[in-house]
Amino acid sequence: MIYASRFLRRDNVPMKGPDIETLQVSLKKIGFFSGPIDGLYDEATERAVIAFQNSRFLVGDGIVGPETWIKLKTTPSFSLPYQPDYQSDLPLISIDISKRRLTFSQNGQSPKVYKVGVGKKSTPTPLGNWSIVQKSLNPGGPFGVRWMRLSIPWGGYGIHGTNNPKSIGRAYSHGCVRMYNNEVIELYDLTPVGTPVNILGQAYTGRLLQSGLKGSDVKEVQLILKKFGYYKYKADGDFGPLTEAGVKKFQADNGLIIDGIVGPQTRWALQKKQAMMTGDTEP
Repeated sequence: MIYASRFLRRDNVPMKGPDIETLQVSLKKIGFFSGPIDGLYDEATERAVIAFQNSRFLVGDGIVGPETWIKLKTTPSFSLPYQPDYQSDLPLISIDISKRRLTFSQNGQSPKVYKVGVGKKSTPTPLGNWSIVQKSLNPGGPFGVRWMRLSIPWGGYGIHGTNNPKSIGRAYSHGCVRMYNNEVIELYDLTPVGTPVNILGQAYTGRLLQSGLKGSDVKEVQLILKKFGYYKYKADGDFGPLTEAGVKKFQADNGLIIDGIVGPQTRWALQKKQAMMTGDTEP
């Protein structure tokens, strides 16, 4: 199961960040955006996103989630593999999600270990072998003082600083890896573009939710449906006929296949609607 990083969109308080800068660069390369690359999700950026979505037969709502990211193909063609033998001249970053620990290793030197914040259960940090594909100084706000984008194709994920140091050591983010600002500066200076990043540990990957299943993930869906008025009963974690009816009504209202099953498309739509309702713009 693939989950979304934060949903980029035009808001009353304009969203800003290096992920939006990546979006603008990608749209500009393919001729949809002609404005400044300023990392600000303004009206011109929204128009460009909608035009791109319409051209790719996506829902033209100006909200950038996993499907739009995937169609944009923002990830470079190279993604260096994990190299446990350290034969490369590049360093290696390993991130243990379960221990919330980042280790920087370079041949012949003692490893550096940092405490980090990672994605929460509903928006986990993606496991896998990635690489650093972009670096930005002083992105500001929730991104802190440094940003290093990861080669994950379905969202704007990165290693960055934070304006919320209490989130370090916790599963709190939309999938990004957060560091203390003084420590991310040190890591940034040591890390060239192309550095492999190996993310490992336990992750909640999700399952197809359908009639007859039980569990905390079913309860989570029931609670979200309840917020939107699609389910008016006790959230008991039991996927019965009433839950299925709520899912089908939500799917019908959001242009999804009406099968009563919570798969990737329905889960993305639920996440998007929840982000809109709560005003969640955290990376």
